[in-house]
Amino acid sequence: MRRRPLLLLLALLFAAAPLRAATPTADDERLAVVTPAAPVMLDDTLLFGVLGIKDYPPEVRARRIQERVEKIAADRRIRTQDFVIVDGDLVTYLAAGTERIMGILDLDATASGVPRRVLAETYLEKLRTAVAKYRADRTAEHFGQAIKLALLVTAAALAVILALRFLRRTMIRRFEARYHAKIASLKFKSLEVVRAERIWSVLIGAFRLLSLIIGLVVVFLYLDFVLGLFPQTRLLSVRLLDYVLSPIGMIARSLIGIVPNLLFIAVVAVIARYALKLLRLIFIEVSLGRIEFAGFQPEWALPVYGLVRLAVIAFAVVVAFPYIPGSSSPAFKGISILLGAVLSLGSSGVIGNLLAGYVLIFQRPFALGDRVRIGEVLGDVVESSLIVTRLRTIKNEVVTVPNSAIVGGHVVNFSSLARKGGLILHTAITIGYDTPWRQVEALLVAAAERTPGVLREPAPFVLQTGLGDFYVSYELNAYTDHPGQMVETYADLHRNVLDSFNEFGVQITSPNYVLDPAQAKVVPREQWYAAPARPPAGL
Repeated sequence: MRRRPLLLLLALLFAAAPLRAATPTADDERLAVVTPAAPVMLDDTLLFGVLGIKDYPPEVRARRIQERVEKIAADRRIRTQDFVIVDGDLVTYLAAGTERIMGILDLDATASGVPRRVLAETYLEKLRTAVAKYRADRTAEHFGQAIKLALLVTAAALAVILALRFLRRTMIRRFEARYHAKIASLKFKSLEVVRAERIWSVLIGAFRLLSLIIGLVVVFLYLDFVLGLFPQTRLLSVRLLDYVLSPIGMIARSLIGIVPNLLFIAVVAVIARYALKLLRLIFIEVSLGRIEFAGFQPEWALPVYGLVRLAVIAFAVVVAFPYIPGSSSPAFKGISILLGAVLSLGSSGVIGNLLAGYVLIFQRPFALGDRVRIGEVLGDVVESSLIVTRLRTIKNEVVTVPNSAIVGGHVVNFSSLARKGGLILHTAITIGYDTPWRQVEALLVAAAERTPGVLREPAPFVLQTGLGDFYVSYELNAYTDHPGQMVETYADLHRNVLDSFNEFGVQITSPNYVLDPAQAKVVPREQWYAAPARPPAGL
C-alpha cells in the first residue's frame, strides 16, 4: 500500500537532485503535495512552475532546476536541438543530450490537467525558446546595440530633465508675475486665518512637488528601459516597479490603518494653532494698552502669553500623545524616558533661570536703561531676557548676570525714583571740632550748588552723622535727575568740595589725625592750577 508513495518521493528526488544518503519514510503527511508552485526563471522569462512535497519543497526543486537550466544555457556546445524527452514509468524526463534537466511527475500533470507527455512537450518548447533568447542576448552584436541605445536614451533623459527644470522656473516666474499680487489672505471678520504669503508658499510648493513627481517618473521610465536592454539587469527591470510600489503600498496600508488617529491629531493641532493665534491677538492688544485688566500691567502681556502658549502646546501634546502611531511601543517609551532624563538632568539651571526671569518680569525691579547695582556690578540694563540680564558698566563692559542670581541676591535701582523725586547723591567728610559746623555745612551746600547735574530743588542738605574723638562727620546730600551720569556728578561734586574748603582755608581731617598741625593743611587759591594744570577759559 505504501510502495507507490515511496516510489513517488524517490522519483522526485532523483529527477531534480542527487539521491540522499538516508532513505525517506513513507509517512503520508511528508508526501503531501505542497502548493502553490514555485517559478523556474531564465533571466526575466518565466519557464514554468513546479510543485513539491513537504520533504522536498517547491522552492528547493525550482532552484535546482533553474541552476541546471542556466548551466546548460551558458554552454553553447549544447544545441537546443539536443533537448529531448525521455519517458519512464513514473517520471518523464527533460534532458539535454545525456544530462537530465528535470523530471515531470504525475502530480505535475494532474495539477496542469494534461498528460505527462503533453506537459513535457510544452516545457521542452519553452526551454528551447528561452535558451535561444538567452544566448542571443549575450552576443557581442546585441551588447553593442544595447550600449548605443542606452547612451541615446540617457542623453534624451537628461534633456527632458533639464527641460522640465527650465519649464518649472519659467512657469513659476510667470505665475508669480500674474497671480502673486492677486492672492489675498483668508480672514474671518478681522481675524487673519491664513496669510497670503502662506497661501502662495503652498501653491508654489504644490507646483514644485508636481514637477518633482514628473521628474521621478521620467527617471523611473529611463531606468526601466535601460536596465531592460541588458540580460544581466533585465530581471531587475522587471522587478523595478515592484521595488518602488511595494514600500509605497506598505506605507499606504499603514496610513489607512492610522487615518482615524491622524485625523484626531490634525484636529487637535488645528484647534491649538488657531487658539494660539486668538490668544496672541488678545495679548498684543493688552500690551498696546487697548485692552485693560485691573491690576495687570501691559508689559506683562507678552511674557504671560509665552507661558499660556507653552501651556496650550503642552495640553495639546498630552491629548494627542496616545494617538501618535507607535506611542505605545517599548522603543517609543524608552526614547521618551531617555529624553526626559536628559532634559531633567541637563536643563535644571536653564529652568531655574527661566523661572527667575518670570519672577523678575512680575516684580519689575528694573527696566531697560536703568542704572542698577546687582551684587558688585554697577551699570545700565541693556538687555533683560528670560534667562539672563546684561549690564553695561561705566567702563563700557557688558556683564551677563543669570536671573537666578538676581532673584537670590539684591538689586539697587538708581533710576526708578530719580525721574520723579530725584536720586540723592551723598558723600561724607570729617572736619575738626575747631571749625564751626555752620561754616562746614555752608561750604558743603555751596559746593553742591556749583556742581553740574545737581538740582537746586529740592535743595542740597547736610547731615551730621557722628561726633568722633577728633572730628565731626558730615554727610552732604544732593539731588540729581540723571542717574546715568552719577559717576561724573560724584567726581564734580568732590572737586567742588575740595575747592570750597581750600578757598576758605578749612582743613579736611579725613580720615583721621593724631596731632593738630602748626599750619592748616589747605591749598592756597593761587596754587589751584599749578603746572601742568591749566585754568578754564575766562579765569
